[in-house]
Amino acid sequence: MVFDSILGMFSVDMGIDLGTCNTLVCVKGEGVVLNEPSVVAVRKGTNQVLRGGNAVGLVAKEMLGKTPGSIAAVRPLKDGVIADFDITEAMLGYFIRKVHGRSRFIKPRVVIAVPSGITAVEKRAVYNSAERAGARRVYLVQEPMAAGIGAGLPIAEPTASMIVDIGGGTTEVAIMSLADIAVCTSIRVAGDALDQAIIAYMRRKYELMIGLQTAEHIKIEIGSVAELNGELSKEVRGRDLIGGLPRKCVITSTEIREALAEPVGQIVDCVTRTLESAEPELAADLVENGIHLAGGGALLRGLDTVIAQSTGLPVSVVEDPLCCVARGTSVYLENLSTWKETMESDADEY
Repeated sequence: MVFDSILGMFSVDMGIDLGTCNTLVCVKGEGVVLNEPSVVAVRKGTNQVLRGGNAVGLVAKEMLGKTPGSIAAVRPLKDGVIADFDITEAMLGYFIRKVHGRSRFIKPRVVIAVPSGITAVEKRAVYNSAERAGARRVYLVQEPMAAGIGAGLPIAEPTASMIVDIGGGTTEVAIMSLADIAVCTSIRVAGDALDQAIIAYMRRKYELMIGLQTAEHIKIEIGSVAELNGELSKEVRGRDLIGGLPRKCVITSTEIREALAEPVGQIVDCVTRTLESAEPELAADLVENGIHLAGGGALLRGLDTVIAQSTGLPVSVVEDPLCCVARGTSVYLENLSTWKETMESDADEY
């Protein structure tokens, strides 16, 4: 322990939100120091990362949908869990080296947020990947807890705090009290599902094939799930499914609302199911405390309104929802001894 403390004086310990779409790294006293896509460019048929192992993150995302036959841009996480162990290890190693910037002999401690619904085997895969990527010690914390800590909710108090964390691969809905999760529901419907719903709508309505990046831009720029005072529109370019040639069309936020109805309905159902499972005293607290939205999906126009209408509870978006989980991992790391006593999240147990 003394040796570990000495190493800690020279290492840059970090909290990591290892997301399906984006990976964020937070460092004590500096906030979020890295926010890059969870994408790696490799030689097709291998796990060899291009450009000396540097074709990761923003560089690799620019290649999505545009690579020649010899190159593949890969997202190594699917639905919040590791789909490709080797590529995830390479990606984590790149991000840790980029943030740490120290000697390979001085390794950092790392806290990683993981979905609450993953299995012990999936937790072990995350732990092993981080350890082999260069971490000295690895701790795992459930995403809803990290989001609650990062949002500054009173999760250690004897009152209910409810968080809805909508990431890229999973939506985590949790009610927390006394530094633990009382009720939690995790579904693999989130930002990626919203993008796929837009792609399917464009195929069905306009017979136009668009890519994932285009769908994401549509969601961000004109996506909504409640009526807007002034409806938005956007020109969309893609490939005609019948003629096979490039084509463009104009779509509106009203149409995107129709496209997103099904996945958004599943998220709202997840919220109501979680509320129905809560103890009466916890449910009573939420009448005043309300529901807090975090993650990139929280920025979808009108989502707070739709959830408020379905539950009858006040709904608010936390400050800087995209970085909420990453901030929580950093705070957890700063108060490691305190949180380890109250939460069963030390990765050494897996």
